[in-house]
Amino acid sequence: MPIRLYDSLTRTPRELHPGEKDGVFRFYNCGPTVYAPAHIGNFRTFVVNDVLRRLLELEFGPAKVKHVRNLTDVDDRTIGQAKKEQRPLGDITRHWTKLFHEDCAALNLLPPHAEPTATGYIKEQVDMIEVLMDKGHAYRAADGSVYFKLDSFPGYGRLSRIKERELKVTNTVADADHKDSVSDFALWKAYKPEEDGLVSWAGPRGAAAGRPGWHIECSAMSKSILGDTIDLHTGGVDLLFPHHENEIAQSECCNGTPFARHWYHSEHLLVNGTTMSKSKGNYYTVRDLLAKGHSPLAIRYALLSGHPRKQLNFTLESLHAAESALKKLQVICTVFHDPKYRVAGNGAPSRLVEVLDLLRDDLNTPGALGALFKLGHEIMTGVGGGPTDADVATLDQILGVLGFEATKLNTLAAAPKAEAPDAIKALADKRWAAKAAKDFAAADALRQELTAAGWSMLDRKDGYSLEPLKK
Repeated sequence: MPIRLYDSLTRTPRELHPGEKDGVFRFYNCGPTVYAPAHIGNFRTFVVNDVLRRLLELEFGPAKVKHVRNLTDVDDRTIGQAKKEQRPLGDITRHWTKLFHEDCAALNLLPPHAEPTATGYIKEQVDMIEVLMDKGHAYRAADGSVYFKLDSFPGYGRLSRIKERELKVTNTVADADHKDSVSDFALWKAYKPEEDGLVSWAGPRGAAAGRPGWHIECSAMSKSILGDTIDLHTGGVDLLFPHHENEIAQSECCNGTPFARHWYHSEHLLVNGTTMSKSKGNYYTVRDLLAKGHSPLAIRYALLSGHPRKQLNFTLESLHAAESALKKLQVICTVFHDPKYRVAGNGAPSRLVEVLDLLRDDLNTPGALGALFKLGHEIMTGVGGGPTDADVATLDQILGVLGFEATKLNTLAAAPKAEAPDAIKALADKRWAAKAAKDFAAADALRQELTAAGWSMLDRKDGYSLEPLKK
């Protein structure tokens, strides 16, 4: 079956098709703002996009897919971090870009075919703003900034349905922003004295020196690398408004053609049933979880365990479940690849095609994983005669799409779990008893002792587990 993906614009599932000119499927997904570590909520979106990229390459061929993911390396947050640390903006963004790439590699994400930066496409952004000004969709404000004239684009709000709920376009002059309307948004921000020495470029014609607004960067980079119209634009649901809504307005007014044929958004990640927050103690980065001894493949599995368009509740217990599931998957993989279990298929298609079809049907990752375990176990245990060559080939395709290739699973299985020394076990028993007695101060102190000794104690409903902290 063809790949069908829910379209956020039409609110219906639709088939994905490559561009008509050359058969290349072009898609763009919004990347991170590199001023701090990306958290696991960000990485849920990136992992989902990675599975989608792999599925597209299986469907159309690797040479027929072009994937672009940007890096926002200049905006209010990156500049704010540079001011806070009293360091050049480039030093800040290069540092966090490097760590982001390391996290991506750990989670087995394929690198995008292009990864443009906002600072690397200043000219393209300025050119686009000038076109918008020439067409009457943008104007220069008194302070030298440039704003998009929202009421010049009647189609605004189609994606988010924001007009139906709360958007109010007025003629009120917002003096603080020098805007003609409170609803207009910045395309170019004039230089501010408090940003002295941090960043500034020559602006569009007649505008002041400064820097681009956040929204214009994606429109300009997408246009420059993928063309005026792309096949798919993806991102987290938090970007749907205003970022993606503003991208549509800018791009369609500038280019005079539809911006994206298809829009796809993945839902929020919850942690322990609530939103992530450092104050709640449930804010995790990939490195936080690796330091607790969890494997990166288990993190990837946990992030794929819920449907991408539904909120996913992430817990440390879900990582233990992911580790167990990966071990079972590794056993299935080993049996399938062992020639002594192979049977003749007589040219029949693989029974595992059902798993691929579940992935093709709106990227149903939890359904696909469930079917993979069920069918894989049946085939592995001889129901229906054992694995055929077609089953093995299809299993490899499925594992490749999910990012759990046999080489990765074997590495996971080959890593023995360290046994905790008796002294550590005794300390953990003491902490468990303190927790049971509701002596939480003592329990916290004992946990700190375990951490200082290089061990992580993970509480479960039926007891606890100990894992060494990674160096």
